[in-house]
Amino acid sequence: MRIVLLSVLLFVLAACSGSKEPREAQPLDTLPTITPDYVDVTIPPQIAPLRFQLADYESGVEALAVLKCGEKNMVTRADRKGNFLFDEEDWKELLDTATGKQIEVLVYRKVEGLWQCYAPFHWQVAVEPADRYLAYRLIEPGYVLWNKMGIYQRDITTYQQKSIIENDLTQHNCMNCHTFLNRKPQKMLFHMRADLGGTYLIDNGIPEKVKLGDDPHVKSLVYPSWHPSGRVVAFSVNKTRQEFHRNNPNRVEVYDSESDIVLYDVLQKKVLVDSVLFSSSAFETFPHFSPDGKRLYFCSAHAVERMPEDFKSVKYNLCAIDFDIETLSFGTRVDTIYHSRSMGSSVSFPRVSPDGRFLMFTTSSYGNFSIWHKDADLQMFDLHKGEFIDMQPANSDDVESYHSWSDNGRWTVFSSRRMDGLYTRPYLVYVDAEGRPSKPFVLPQRTPNFYDDLPFSYNLPEFIVEEVDLDAREFARFSKNN
Repeated sequence: MRIVLLSVLLFVLAACSGSKEPREAQPLDTLPTITPDYVDVTIPPQIAPLRFQLADYESGVEALAVLKCGEKNMVTRADRKGNFLFDEEDWKELLDTATGKQIEVLVYRKVEGLWQCYAPFHWQVAVEPADRYLAYRLIEPGYVLWNKMGIYQRDITTYQQKSIIENDLTQHNCMNCHTFLNRKPQKMLFHMRADLGGTYLIDNGIPEKVKLGDDPHVKSLVYPSWHPSGRVVAFSVNKTRQEFHRNNPNRVEVYDSESDIVLYDVLQKKVLVDSVLFSSSAFETFPHFSPDGKRLYFCSAHAVERMPEDFKSVKYNLCAIDFDIETLSFGTRVDTIYHSRSMGSSVSFPRVSPDGRFLMFTTSSYGNFSIWHKDADLQMFDLHKGEFIDMQPANSDDVESYHSWSDNGRWTVFSSRRMDGLYTRPYLVYVDAEGRPSKPFVLPQRTPNFYDDLPFSYNLPEFIVEEVDLDAREFARFSKNN
């Protein structure tokens, strides 16, 4: 046993240090196939190492990865499974050198005693950082039942994940729709369903349960959006149903038979209803306040009586309406930014960049529950120029759905099923000053095959600028007493 442990230790040390770039190698005209796919991506200057595996690695074959930027070189030997586990400290030094520049990545393999070098690829290191933390829900991809779920936060500069709240403290109920005021963790909210159900606001660690009042039409709150002032939160009020397909790539169908938008006054602690966004003639959902708080974006479709029979006929427009925070009132004119019938797609998840210029949203062929629609893609509209931006570099042949912006507006994170068609994973994408997206990359993990072994989906990834500090046990006690 001691001999085996010693040999493993020596191999690990060899993988991490002491390696040199081969002086001579046969050049190959093909790129290496690596997993995850980190070829030619733009990355934040403080991201954790992009560890990857050489897909065609053969056991016992020597392989090296050489990362170059100017005079700075970083050489790493592959482990026994073909994984390149870049050292975190060396990686940080390399990124400090490469900020605003490119890192050239050369992958070597030794075949019959001779080195071969794949065609190089590059990592562009952006000047602008992404927000340091991501908050997300981890949930098993079941359709009806669940056992374990929770809301977590990840430091993207390391591989460290911490729980914010897990449902083993709250009777294994459902918890969802976490959101933060201006990407800051001091004020947040989320819902719990079934046992201990309700909407919970947390202000600097102090929880409060929202009281809905006596309106029979407002039985629960669903999709939220904080006004940037923190004075009100817009919520959709949805009557949602779920159906299953027998033979359809979209495994599950979720639809609304009713939906409207209300405001919750945080100061007065009451729900406000305005007939402009609350009527039986339309389905309104997915509210989102503009960064200056003067507009509310939302999705709206003509109400359909025959549901689920006519669910495919429901297409949501992307709309906007003025809002006055002083009077807590909406304007009278609704502007349509994306007309679903003329454009041919239905809209969900509108999100405006922090500078107010770019409006990102998701489209699919019908409905609004795009997280299970294979054709769901990200779209972008330039609110200053009044024109659409090509988002093809960010999209795939599978689901792209929920997304959020970083505080500086240069990064978005979105959920996608492109990796295996089943689980949603968080992808980061750089967006330049003109709104052009780069190639996305999946959030790096400690081992390249991390996602292969994780039977949970990442749900609602949200950038936050600081770590959430919530006493989960104290919150659980509060929820049980209220």
